[in-house]
Amino acid sequence: MTSTATPPGLARFNALEEPAALAALHEACASTAWARRLLADRPYATADDLYAASDAAVSGLSAADLQEAMAGHPPIGRPRPGDPASQREQSGMTAATDRLKAEMLELNLAYQERFGHVFLICATGRTGEQMRDALTARLGNTPERERGIVRTELGKINRIRLARLVDED
Repeated sequence: MTSTATPPGLARFNALEEPAALAALHEACASTAWARRLLADRPYATADDLYAASDAAVSGLSAADLQEAMAGHPPIGRPRPGDPASQREQSGMTAATDRLKAEMLELNLAYQERFGHVFLICATGRTGEQMRDALTARLGNTPERERGIVRTELGKINRIRLARLVDED
């Protein structure tokens, strides 16, 4: 996702009034602290500058901020109705068998019980089986290791969503 010129979508984002920019960022990530950090660093010369700011903001999220960000994500296999981002990102579950969907529901519940939050994974480009396998593997993580993985996955998701924002014509 490297760019050298200011894409039209990024120029529009840079020019938005704060409430509109905040709303656009909340479409990408539910963390208010993350969005405020990105707003504070405007204007961005390149998309890469925006992505780097996003990565820095994700790494600086407190536990409560990370919880807020995760609360904006539906469980894998259950995208929010009317939410095109979650439906698009979880499209790998669209062709999943009823058995796989049921298995994902059980695994999601086990994960949520173990870690206290939704299983977060950058689902874009992953099949239902790949997501199930990742969920199964991550159930064995320590809470500390899992928080690090969640932070990494959130960063990937935010970059994809920000790319859509800055690539809009």
